Amino acid sequence: MARDYVKKGKPASRAKRGAQAAPPPPPPSKKPKALIFLVLVVAIIGGFAYFLWSIKDRAPSEAVNQPAVEKPQNKQKPLPKVPEEKWEYVKELENKEVEVDVPEREDGPKRPYKMQCASFRSEQQANAMKAKIAFAGLESIIQQSEGQSGIWYKVVLGPYDSKRDAEADRHRLQDIKINSCQIWYWS
Repeated sequence: MARDYVKKGKPASRAKRGAQAAPPPPPPSKKPKALIFLVLVVAIIGGFAYFLWSIKDRAPSEAVNQPAVEKPQNKQKPLPKVPEEKWEYVKELENKEVEVDVPEREDGPKRPYKMQCASFRSEQQANAMKAKIAFAGLESIIQQSEGQSGIWYKVVLGPYDSKRDAEADRHRLQDIKINSCQIWYWS
């Protein structure tokens, strides 16, 4: 009859069957490993000492008996004389002035710029944005406009003479996390 070892599982331990547990086996001794390591280290040191002792008499005798070679001193040649100045235009141009005509730029009609930072349905939200902009050191106004969908309150800064000035203020607002500002011509 064939035995089914898979279903049988582990045999019951002795402790479960009521027998006394056998004492654990003694731990392996570390003395033989330490002794082998010590012998190995002594053998390596002894081998290295023998190697040094065996090569001490093999030094070439030629290198010991030769006198030291003196290095010749490098004698530097004297530097050549400084050449004389050949250029005459330097003297002629010392007191001269250059005049340049810069034509005036015409950028067309100058229109002022405005910067709109928000548009709200309630006036309270617009006033809160105006206060936040005021903490950045800028002055804004609230413009009320009526569209198809009702009344809007726009928070606007300006007018600015140049777009560069408007951009500078927009960067100041971006520092305080107001990133929705748009620059347009003032209407």
